[in-house]
Amino acid sequence: MKVYHLYSGGKDSSLAAWILTRLGYEVRLVTVSFGLLDNWRYAREAAQTLGFEHEVLYLPRGVLEKAAEMAIKDGHPNNAIQFIHEKALEAIASMPEVERVSDGTRRDDRVPFLDLPKARSLEDRFGVAYIRPLLGLGYKTIRELTEGLFVVEIRESEELQKADYEVELRHMLREKGIDPLEIFPKRHYQSRVLGWREK
Repeated sequence: MKVYHLYSGGKDSSLAAWILTRLGYEVRLVTVSFGLLDNWRYAREAAQTLGFEHEVLYLPRGVLEKAAEMAIKDGHPNNAIQFIHEKALEAIASMPEVERVSDGTRRDDRVPFLDLPKARSLEDRFGVAYIRPLLGLGYKTIRELTEGLFVVEIRESEELQKADYEVELRHMLREKGIDPLEIFPKRHYQSRVLGWREK
């Protein structure tokens, strides 16, 4: 049973991928890019270190343009990140061979997060199963599990070399002459998995 897992190289998406393997799935990691930057390579490095197959899926630049407009209009990134996440899942689900899609969203996430009607809609429209291995887990549990499994680098979002949507969205905002820190939180920390923790 193959599952295509939306992957940023961070601790949540890495933990979800590990859980999927323990459940017996053949996991293929997919990182979404808009082709503005090559930051997807950080996810590829993490995937290779952890022993997973990895591919990059390019979304149209227009999706990122619309997300940037949303972030500028709203004055915060939440709706923009949610929009990109939904488009990413739809793009993976629309690939001909895909029967199962997954991500690393967790119980406490507000954004990105598909509520039940959106999750069912994704499954119905594309004929896939949508799997969220972290859905019942809170931050404390995820921290305990990831600390036991992975070597993780945690830094402020502006400083961390990572492969999530936010990097290209921030880049596009700069192209438009807008400082991303006018829209994104100033003290927001994210993670990047560097490898397995030695037992």
